[in-house]
Amino acid sequence: MPRALWKGAISFGLVNIPVEMYAAENRKGFRFSMLDKRDLSPVGYKRFSKTSGREVPWDDIVKGYEYEKEQYVVLSDEDFRQANVKATQTIDIRAFVDAAEIPAEFYETPYYLAPAARGGKVYALLRETLAETHRVAVAEVVIRTTQHLAAVVPHDRALLLVTLRYADELLTPRDLDLPEKGTKGAGVTAKEVALARRLVDDMTEKWDPSQYRDTYHDDLMARIEQKIKAGKTAEITKPDRHGEGSARTAQVIDLAELLRKSLDEGKGGRGARKAPAKARAADTERTAAKPSLRIVKPPRAAARTTAKAAKTAPAAARRKRA
Repeated sequence: MPRALWKGAISFGLVNIPVEMYAAENRKGFRFSMLDKRDLSPVGYKRFSKTSGREVPWDDIVKGYEYEKEQYVVLSDEDFRQANVKATQTIDIRAFVDAAEIPAEFYETPYYLAPAARGGKVYALLRETLAETHRVAVAEVVIRTTQHLAAVVPHDRALLLVTLRYADELLTPRDLDLPEKGTKGAGVTAKEVALARRLVDDMTEKWDPSQYRDTYHDDLMARIEQKIKAGKTAEITKPDRHGEGSARTAQVIDLAELLRKSLDEGKGGRGARKAPAKARAADTERTAAKPSLRIVKPPRAAARTTAKAAKTAPAAARRKRA
């Protein structure tokens, strides 16, 4: 069994459900060591006293709140708990809302909730009620030393707690240069909309998360193995200013023509999965020999349209190579 990150109870009305919280994600990544590039020796970090200059062991480190200049209140884990015992031990449900009403940008980190001793029956009651009503429970909970807004949602046999961002934590896009709402303000034609809808219909399929994976992890591992095989483990690779990684130009291919070609060649979502790194490398070499498509400079009046289309063109081109 994995180790519980948090123990407490779900509370709504007079109902209490004893639960334990477990991680619901396993983010892939690499552990890199910091090296001195002059001799590739590992670089370490020390916790040291700013007064004595001596290193401080972890066991001697405590948290402190500076209430005046260089004057601190020392806080232990018990202080954080006693600040609000109920908040640190309770997932306090404040309301039930329709699942579709919470916008995607509010969702943050998922956790599994499992019933603790003698909590199975009431746990199942809440899970089935949420599933039948298509609602989620909006709650507040303190995890470690931070209070979170959260949604409790049914997930197969489990209850899932997903931390939510507070409204004042989200930034608005008002300072971004975005196209006007609607197609006319952005200069999009009816023909382009019709072609785009056909392409979206052609690429529509049922959600199957097993078809997707972190392929960049594989790509980077292949790059590491390539450097090992070539005996270039200590070589610092210089930036390639003319390669595929260089910045994209703001000039775009004719949008309607690009959509039409995507439809004609059937480069939809079905079967258009990302190939392994070695296969893509070979495909890149074959593609490099092909003549490039003619670039069309848009008129100044359509400047806003080009920003959106610039993102569409590279994505469609990658699907074509796949």
